[in-house]
Amino acid sequence: MLPEKRITDFMARHHVLTLATATKEGVPYCAACFYAYDKSRNLIVFTSDDSTLHAQQMVENSSVAVAINLETRIVGKVQGIQICGTVRRGEEADKSVYIKRFPYAAVAPLNIWVVEPTFMKLTDNTLGFGKKLIWNR
Repeated sequence: MLPEKRITDFMARHHVLTLATATKEGVPYCAACFYAYDKSRNLIVFTSDDSTLHAQQMVENSSVAVAINLETRIVGKVQGIQICGTVRRGEEADKSVYIKRFPYAAVAPLNIWVVEPTFMKLTDNTLGFGKKLIWNR
């Protein structure tokens, strides 16, 4: 079952995420990445070079967390989503999703990764202070 429209619309409107990874021993790390959201498959597609610390940690431990936030000082407009899931190497279809969102990336060598969400929590104060929408796979 796909998340409700307010969650998928939020994911589709934004393009930068904060990715949290960790070693098998639990040593954490964060990285900011451009992403494309595949609404039809509920997948988050991003690219990261294999030499980065977060890519090395993703190979070692496929459990990740993602945060995407609207930056605002207006309390009534606060929106953000926290996601837990697993990450895997992307395939050609995933690469197409990324290039459709970022056409200039077509000329670059891309190491595509995909987050498959297992949990999503959207906080959306435009629906009422502290309103949360939760989705579980």
